[in-house]
Amino acid sequence: MRRYSFLVVLLSVLSAGLSELAASAAELSSVPVCSVAEVVFAGPRQTAADAPARDVQLAVCFRHESGSPEFTVHGFFDGDGQGGINGDVFKVRFCPTRPGKWTIADVRSNAKPLAGQHRGGYITATDSQLHGFWVPDDESSGRRWFRRSDGSHQYIIGNTHYTFLTEHGPNGKPTGGNIAADMAANAKFFKKVRFGLQNGQYPHPTEKPWLDDDGRPTDDGNYSHRPNPRWFHQRVDLAVRTAFEHDLIADLILAGPDTPESRTTLKARHNAGDTTPYLRYAAARYGSFPNVWLCLCNEYDIKTPNYTQAEIAALGVTIRGFLPYPTPLSVHDGSTIGWSAKFDSLPEWADHQIIQRKIRTIAPAADAIDAVWRGEAGTGPRRKPTVNDELSYEGAGDKHTEADTIAAHLGAFLGGGYGTTGEKHGQKLGQYFWGCFDAGKHTAADNLGWLRETIDREITFWKLAPAAAADVFPDLDRRFRVLAWPDHEYVLGTDAAKSGIVANLGSGRWSVTRHDVIGKESQVLAKDATGRFAFDAPACRAVLFHFRKGRP
Repeated sequence: MRRYSFLVVLLSVLSAGLSELAASAAELSSVPVCSVAEVVFAGPRQTAADAPARDVQLAVCFRHESGSPEFTVHGFFDGDGQGGINGDVFKVRFCPTRPGKWTIADVRSNAKPLAGQHRGGYITATDSQLHGFWVPDDESSGRRWFRRSDGSHQYIIGNTHYTFLTEHGPNGKPTGGNIAADMAANAKFFKKVRFGLQNGQYPHPTEKPWLDDDGRPTDDGNYSHRPNPRWFHQRVDLAVRTAFEHDLIADLILAGPDTPESRTTLKARHNAGDTTPYLRYAAARYGSFPNVWLCLCNEYDIKTPNYTQAEIAALGVTIRGFLPYPTPLSVHDGSTIGWSAKFDSLPEWADHQIIQRKIRTIAPAADAIDAVWRGEAGTGPRRKPTVNDELSYEGAGDKHTEADTIAAHLGAFLGGGYGTTGEKHGQKLGQYFWGCFDAGKHTAADNLGWLRETIDREITFWKLAPAAAADVFPDLDRRFRVLAWPDHEYVLGTDAAKSGIVANLGSGRWSVTRHDVIGKESQVLAKDATGRFAFDAPACRAVLFHFRKGRP
């Protein structure tokens, strides 16, 4: 009788264990490769007065069915999961990089309810046509260009909406803007939108990104260790997800742009200067989105409070340690010199360089990009993609015309890099702050979209690098600039009338096409040019001549 009872108990325990194993081995989600799967965990209940970003840690290891690769992704607290501040919902966002079954191999947490939860569960990743993450292309000319996970290349021209998440403007008035609509509208013209994660020049009167020690919403970035789930769920998530749907880069600025409260997020004075909770949170919440780039701070060196290069490098190393994927990471250098040489001797952390040079013509715009790529004299090239993120704000604020903005962005391309614009009709006024994107006011937008699409369609730009004009174009006007893939492809940019320009083409037959970026018109000048080819540049601020060997 006792033996029978023991067997019953044993079978009952085994049955319960098998049931638990079966439950843990359940499919948690099915998503396309290079999209984002969200796994919900039930953790210890948190209130607005708690600090889960600091006090509760969650890390989940996903392993492909083949045994490799595996990614450890950090989790984050998301209130009640619907935008409420209080709750027990923790989430992990995971991006599968290969089709197949991805199993949760390990779940680590300092909170007992979370530790081991969902272990054995899995994500099914299906084939997709998504392009994936942006990474510096090691095989591109001079490593100047980005490529995507799938090996494709798209040229980047960006726009700026610093505080559009608040949907408010001057005098605390609603702008009538819409976060999702702004992202969708930008995607018709641009490939990137840069914006701050926090309030700034035009804060929302009641919705705030942080919670103070008593759980009250605040704009004070020194409380960055206490992210407000409501703000990030309803605003930042909406912007990032909508941008992802349109394959638009969401370039997230972690500190800034310009008010002291918005710039103190990386000071974290109310957490004894420890920024780890905020950096881990940002990486956990957004680091699995292939369309996300991270900028540590806007104009880190010239605004109050500012940061030293050593501080920025240390922050960069810290957040890089929390990022499971090759998320583009950098900082916006506010000086007129360009990327600081002090970074060259500090620990490596940034995969691209951001500069700020407001320029109106193609030659200076090209030279500013190329000079930063080349680095300091005697140190050799930095071999990193370079972005001029305040290249030309169109409007009365900086007195840049539509043609200025177009020419400057053509120049950035000719310098072997990328540029970003914005609409600024007055000091701290315009779409570059509060969004409400309107191509009718930001009139260069359609030309920049046309230029970007033309580059993507016609030019093997990742094979090109700035070149001396004399190699192919003897006695070229000093205002013009050249990109070259020697003996394969050349791009010449002009901004003034010039007759009798000569191209000494190599062997074979070449196609020659003129692209007028101002007029958004293309014309084939020759389909089978050989040897010495003469042509004229029109009286236009932004013209691109494209020479390609062996193309009909």
